[in-house]
Amino acid sequence: MIQGITINEIINKYPYASEFIEQLQFDVSGKEDKTIAEIISEIDDTEIEDLAIDAENIESQLEAYIKGMQEFLGITDDAIHSLTIIAGQNKSGEDENFSELEIHPSEIISIVGPTGSGKSRLLADIEWAADGDTPTKRKIRINADKPDPKWRYSTNHKLVAQLSQNMNFVMDLSAMEFVTMHAESRFVENPEKVVKQILEEANKLAGEKFDPDTPVTALSGGQSRALMIADTAVLSSSPIILIDEIENAGIDRKKALDLLVSKDKIVLMATHDPLLALMADRRIVIKNGGINAVIETSDEEKKILSRLEEIDGVIQGARTSLRKGERLKS
Repeated sequence: MIQGITINEIINKYPYASEFIEQLQFDVSGKEDKTIAEIISEIDDTEIEDLAIDAENIESQLEAYIKGMQEFLGITDDAIHSLTIIAGQNKSGEDENFSELEIHPSEIISIVGPTGSGKSRLLADIEWAADGDTPTKRKIRINADKPDPKWRYSTNHKLVAQLSQNMNFVMDLSAMEFVTMHAESRFVENPEKVVKQILEEANKLAGEKFDPDTPVTALSGGQSRALMIADTAVLSSSPIILIDEIENAGIDRKKALDLLVSKDKIVLMATHDPLLALMADRRIVIKNGGINAVIETSDEEKKILSRLEEIDGVIQGARTSLRKGERLKS
């Protein structure tokens, strides 16, 4: 993992390793362009003995530290290439009307159906990595295999990051302080740059822009949702994003989806909005607790979507004008 690479390269690749290196009992300052083995080779045996350095095992100790931090932060080299939903049954015990559905990163899947039809149950099955042991009897497969137990039991390896309809902050922090705290907790490289990116992306989504110094408790519902979507897209380690009724968030919905899929996330979106349903690559139709159909968005529907977007643009423009106190004109 770290053999043959310099101190600088280690810190660039694993920023959180800097704390371990700082705790070493020998000084590495000015030697960052050397490997740990090279630095140790320059220390005589007497000094190594005086410092009680375990010279033979120090690299393996650092590797163990890095692996432990990756586990804690939910960072893994096991990329998610596919999520597969294998059919179960509906509330009546009847087989679902499909065999299996395979979803890949950067895909958007909308979930539609009446209130109480079972959309939340589907999302819970995915989050729980169900294996025929939930009321629906569905099975979830990751990269075509039975999921690692970590997806169920580890607090750090979350399969799904959820964006709920209501965002309520209780911290007395500014938007910048809030995002900075999250970035630093994940030991990201160049947190200042990441924080700036998140705030910029959030303001692209929000109906009304906000300043970095704005307290999170003073953000509107739309601003809060925009901030959390940008934060999730950039910082979340979860490969699957669940969004519930983004149409009520007061944000630019298309930009929000574009941002999430640009980060190679699988996006599952429960919605009653025809625009969002048609923006998805495919939509899952839920009925009586089961998946009743899986529909791929057709070319004709994409044409209808274009017209709906034009209508929506008129509505959004009218909303903006009214907010500004302007009169609408025909």
